Amino acid sequence: MSPPTVLFVCVRNAGRSQMAAALLERIAGDGVRVLSAGTHPADDVHPSVVAAMREVGIDLSAARPGRLEDEAVRGADVVVTMGCGDECPFYPGKRYEDWDLPDPADRSVEEVRAIRDEIERRVRDLLGSLS
Repeated sequence: MSPPTVLFVCVRNAGRSQMAAALLERIAGDGVRVLSAGTHPADDVHPSVVAAMREVGIDLSAARPGRLEDEAVRGADVVVTMGCGDECPFYPGKRYEDWDLPDPADRSVEEVRAIRDEIERRVRDLLGSLS
């Protein structure tokens, strides 16, 4: 039996979804397949996100935002959206969660820390619901 697949989606795939994916990968290990994507991906992950994640031992300096593809949504067991609204594809029968979180773009590292910590809390709750 293969592990469940969780897809994190935001508009730019440069902040929230990158943090969520990295945190879930670290916490769940091989127990969950983790994907992240954006509806309109940025060129790079936000520098303040890279800095805030480095503080908790996760290096996102080489991470690159990716475009959301329908195949990823179709293959996911859980789709977590973060601010993409109607731009995120919806497939009946999929489990969706919408996490209302501030966009870390143009925010200080101090502000991003609070977003990161809230994402980690939600990731842990999500992981608990997958078992």
